Amino acid sequence: MARLYVLLFLVQVVLAVVALISCLSADEEKVKALPRMIWVLIILFFPLVGSIAWFLVGRERPAGTVGVTGTPRPAAPAGRPLAPDDDPEFLASLDERSRREDQERLRLWEEDLRRREEELRGRPDDRDRPEV
Repeated sequence: MARLYVLLFLVQVVLAVVALISCLSADEEKVKALPRMIWVLIILFFPLVGSIAWFLVGRERPAGTVGVTGTPRPAAPAGRPLAPDDDPEFLASLDERSRREDQERLRLWEEDLRRREEELRGRPDDRDRPEV
């Protein structure tokens, strides 16, 4: 039973530390309901309840997460740039550039092959040489 209490205590401490880090690193406009210093004091004096309250009420949820009502929030505000791996135009440009590079590489290989074939055709065969 003592091990369970130690484990629960450690979970509470970890939760409080994570909540403190989240609270202190959040942008000022992302902190809701109370000022940041009040949230820090609540988390320090009431670690379990304060940490849970911070994650539920005190901070703005990341975009795209489901809210309390169960409706998803919009992924990104209008006008906000997307990450490169989410931007369809960027992905299309990568695909086009890769396709062009592949075509150019293939063209160079074909030219090299033709050049080598011409060199081999212009070279006399070993059969045509007189034996010494």
